[in-house]
This record gives sequence, structure tokens and C-alpha cells, in this order.
Amino acid sequence: MFATYLIGLREGLEATLVVSILVAFLVKSQRRDRLPQVWGGVGLAVALSVLFGWLIEYTSTSLLSRSEDRELFEAITSVAAVVFVTWMIFWMRRAARTIAGELRGKLTEALAVGSLAVAGMAFLAVIREGLETALIFYSAAQGAAGDSGPLLALIGGIVTAVVLGVLLYASALRINLGKFFTWTGALLILVAAGILKYGVHDFQEAGVLPGLNDLAFDITSALDPSTWYAALLAGMFNVTPAPTVLETIAWVAYAVPVLLLFLRPARRKPAPTATTTTITERGADTGAEAEAASTPQRA
Repeated sequence: MFATYLIGLREGLEATLVVSILVAFLVKSQRRDRLPQVWGGVGLAVALSVLFGWLIEYTSTSLLSRSEDRELFEAITSVAAVVFVTWMIFWMRRAARTIAGELRGKLTEALAVGSLAVAGMAFLAVIREGLETALIFYSAAQGAAGDSGPLLALIGGIVTAVVLGVLLYASALRINLGKFFTWTGALLILVAAGILKYGVHDFQEAGVLPGLNDLAFDITSALDPSTWYAALLAGMFNVTPAPTVLETIAWVAYAVPVLLLFLRPARRKPAPTATTTTITERGADTGAEAEAASTPQRA
């Protein structure tokens, strides 16, 4: 369940920061009259994201009658989720320092067009996070049919993200978002490696890939699946005591190089060393720049 909580927290905080930047800009620009359009766009994005998640689940459980088809569908969604996670992590790492300025620029253009453009701007800013969350959650929660734990964990992560966003906006909390996104990004890479491993297993069960009975190793005697720590490893990173050869190759081939690339220090120009970030109502040009990562500030 920690994996789905982490997904909700990470994706939810990204969406919350985006909305906070838009709201702070409107407040600072004395355009509070456009706030209903922003919240309307956000609400529509959330509704469509929930609908998308339901559609994925409905397709898997109701539209696909053969077990092989369901396994193949789950395998494809797992691979898609891994692609989205990888793209999202590296996109946030690269775009964090400029996202606030880009959003404010787009919102300025939308304000000049009209109400629908403002709503559309907010909708597009949130819908990507929502669709990613629905797809990644479905892939991460596979195998937990009938268990409400993963859904509750996801909701808990989103609620935590919203609370953090509100506190950041109100300047009641200061956190180093650069470190936050680095640590959660590294953990999500391990989660994605587990999702990919699960997808490979589904491909094997669907008959697309061979080697379903070719085990890489079997440490069931040392890692009893009935123990709490084995369940924790399986739930978080899909680490199982008896994986197949292809599952193991997929996990290592993804996790090792992606982690090395993600944790590699980025090339930066000389800048101040302080790296805390705050969102404030009257600081749309400073605090609202939460830039979803560390923002240099002068002492």
C-alpha cells in the first residue's frame, strides 16, 4: 500500500503545486474573478481522471472474458505505466526550475482570450497528472482485487499532497521540494521496476513471452511470502522470492540504469546555495515559483 500512497502523494503534490501557481498568479494580478474558471477546469480534470480509472478497471474485469486477454491487457497497461512514470520523473527533474514561469505565461495568454481559455488552461495543467495517476495506480494495484487498501492508500496520498499544497500556499510550511522530488522519484523508479516485472509476468501468463516456469532463483525459505516484510517488499517493489528469469532481467535492466541516470548530478550554472521553496499569495513571483523543486533564495 505504501507504493500507491507514494503515487498519490507524488502526483497529487505536482498537481497541487500547479494549481497553487495558477491561483497565486491570479490573486497577485487582481483577477480573482477568474478563479471559478480555474476551479472548474480542475474539477473537470479530476472527474475525467476518475472516469478513466474506472474505464480501465471495467475493461479488465467486464469486457475481457478470457483470462489470457486480461493478462495481456494488464501487461500492456503495466508497460504504459512504466513509460509514464519514467517520463514524468525526468520531466519534473528537467522542467522544475521553469515550470512556474511557463504556467504564468500561458495563463496570461489565456486571460487575454477569455473564461473558457482560463478553464482550459487549468484543465490541461491537471489532467495529465490525473490520467497518469489512474494508469499507474491500476498497474501498481494489480493482484489486490477485492482489497480496498490500495485505493485508500492512494486517496491518503492525494489528501496529504493537498494539505501540503495548502500549507505551502499559506506559507505555513517550508520544505525542500528538490530533495522531496529526488527521494520520491528514486522510490518511484523502484516501484516502476516492480510494475515492469509484473508486466513481464503477465506477458508470460498470456503466452506472449516464454519462460513462465524458468525461475531465476527461489529463496522462499529465506523470504517467506506469508511474512509481513515479504508482503511489504512485494507490495512496494514487486520483489518476490521466486521470480522468473525474464522478470529478473527486466527489473534489473530497468532499475539500475534509470536510477543511475536520475541520480546523476545535473549540470548547473553557479547559483546561490539556499534551496527552500515557499508558495505565498503575495509572492507569485517568488514563493509561487515553487517550481516543483528547489528554488534558490538569497539569505
